[in-house]
Amino acid sequence: MVKKKNYKNHRKSFSFPLQLISSFLLFFPSILISSSIHSHSPFLPRNYTKLKYIPPRVTSHSFQNNNTTNNKLTAETTTIISMGTETENQTGFKLVGYKNFVRTNPKSDRFKVKRFHHVEFWCADATNTARRFSWGLGMPIVAKSDLSTGNSTHASYLLRSGNLNFLFSAAYSPSISLSSSSSTASIPTFDAATSFAFSASHGLGVRAVAIEVEDAEVAFTTSVAHGAIPSSPPVVLDNRVKLAEVRLYGDVVLRYVSYNNPNQTSEPNPDQWFLPGFEQVSDESSHSSLDFGIRQLDHAVGNVPELSSAIKYLKEFTGFHEFAEFTAEDVGTADSGLNSAVLANNEETVLLPINEPVYGTKRKSQIETYLEHNEGAGLQHLALKSEDIFKTLREMRKRSGVGGFEFMPSPPPTYYRNLKNRVGDVLNDEQIKECEKLGILVDKDDQGTLLQIFTKPVGDRPTIFIEIIQRVGCMLKDEEGKEYQKGGCGGFGKGNFSELFKSIEEYEKTLETRRTA
Repeated sequence: MVKKKNYKNHRKSFSFPLQLISSFLLFFPSILISSSIHSHSPFLPRNYTKLKYIPPRVTSHSFQNNNTTNNKLTAETTTIISMGTETENQTGFKLVGYKNFVRTNPKSDRFKVKRFHHVEFWCADATNTARRFSWGLGMPIVAKSDLSTGNSTHASYLLRSGNLNFLFSAAYSPSISLSSSSSTASIPTFDAATSFAFSASHGLGVRAVAIEVEDAEVAFTTSVAHGAIPSSPPVVLDNRVKLAEVRLYGDVVLRYVSYNNPNQTSEPNPDQWFLPGFEQVSDESSHSSLDFGIRQLDHAVGNVPELSSAIKYLKEFTGFHEFAEFTAEDVGTADSGLNSAVLANNEETVLLPINEPVYGTKRKSQIETYLEHNEGAGLQHLALKSEDIFKTLREMRKRSGVGGFEFMPSPPPTYYRNLKNRVGDVLNDEQIKECEKLGILVDKDDQGTLLQIFTKPVGDRPTIFIEIIQRVGCMLKDEEGKEYQKGGCGGFGKGNFSELFKSIEEYEKTLETRRTA
C-alpha cells in the first residue's frame, strides 16, 4: 500500500516585516482577521451591515492556526476538506468510472443558485497582474477600487468579458489601513495579513469562487447548518448587495453574492459597477476595445490530496449532484493518473470538478506536483467558454510571446488524422485543419462536442492555468422561448485526458531536466 503524502503546511519563514505582523496577529486575531467569523470587528466599513450570525455546527475547527508563527490560512484546520481524513467507506462516496456512471439530476440544491458571479485572484501586485490577464485574454479592465477611490486596504481591478468577471486584489501595507478607525476595503472579507500569507504560500492563486444566489444569508446559514466551515458571515454592502463565504477546499472560499432588489441583476449600470466601492475605469486605461470572444466561466477545477471527503463535504452543504466522474483507468497514462468528480447545481450552470492524484505511479502525477508547489489543496484551472474558439485562439497566440499566455504543446499530426473518425461530421475538413494549426483538442459525448486547449501555468509556479473551450450542440429553449445551451454539453474532454497528460508530462520533464542540469 502506497502511503499518501501529508500536505500539511511546511512553512517557510516570511520576511521580517511579515513576521512582525504575524506575531502581532497571534495576540489580536479577533481584531484583524476579517476572514474569521468574529462578529464584532471594528474594522468593517460604515456602509457594511452585519447580518445575524448562526453559530456553526462544526466547532472543533479554528479558522486561523495561531500556533504557527506564520499565521497562515490553514489546510490543517480544514482536514475534512483537503487532508483526506475520512476513508472511502466512511464517506459513502465511491467512484464507479466513466463507463459505469449514470448521470441524473435529482434537483437537490439546498438553496437557489443562479450562476458563477466572479473569480477573485489574490496576488502580490494587482496592477500588473490584471493588465497581463487583460492583454492575454482580451478582457477590458472595467472597474477599480484602490487608493484613487479611497481604498487604502487593497488594490482591486475588475476584468469583464461577457458574463465573465475576474477580480485581482493585492494588499497595501497594513500600517496604512490600521491608521483608519474603519476599514476602507471594498471587499469586506479582505485582510492584508491573510493576503500576504496566502501569496507567500501559494503564489498567484484564486482566493474566491463567487456564485450568485437568491439570498446569500440563506445560502450561508443553510451551508453552515449542513457542515460547511464558515469563513465570513453575511454582510450587506450599501443596502443592496449581500456577501458571505464558506470554505471550499484548502485556502479557497466559496463566496455567495445576492442582490436585495429581486429585479436587480449583476449587470452594471453607470452608477453601480460590480460592488459598492468600485468605480468605472475610463476607456483610455481599460483596453476597452479588447474582445477575444470569451463569454463566461464554464467550470472551476480544484485539486485536493483526497477526493472522497472533499466531494462529500461539498455535496452535503450545497446539495449539488454528481455530474460526471473519471478514474485513472479512464483518463490516465502508463506513467501517471488522476481521479475526478464533477458537482453541479440544479440548473447545471455552476460546475465544480475536483481532482485527486493517483499515488505510487511511475511518474509523479501532475496533481501531486500541483499540491507540492501550491502547498496544499487549491484551484487548479478555470475553463473559459468562448463563442468562437478559433478567433479567441488566434488573438491569444498573437500575444503569447509579448506578455500573453503560452500554451501546452500541440498534439502530434496523427491526433488530427484520426479526428474525423472520433467526432464524425461535427467539424468539416477546414475546421479540423484550423484545430491542428491552433493546437485545439476535440472530444464528443452522446450529447455534444467539446473543443478545448490549455495554457501553461500562468504564474511562477506550475500550479494554476487556464482552459479555453467551446461547446457545440445541446441547445434548449427556456419558458420564454429563448435558446440556451445545456451545461456541460460535450463533457469534459475524457477522450483528450491522455493526450493532455502526455503534454503536461513532457512539459514537467523540461522543468526536471533544467533543475538537475
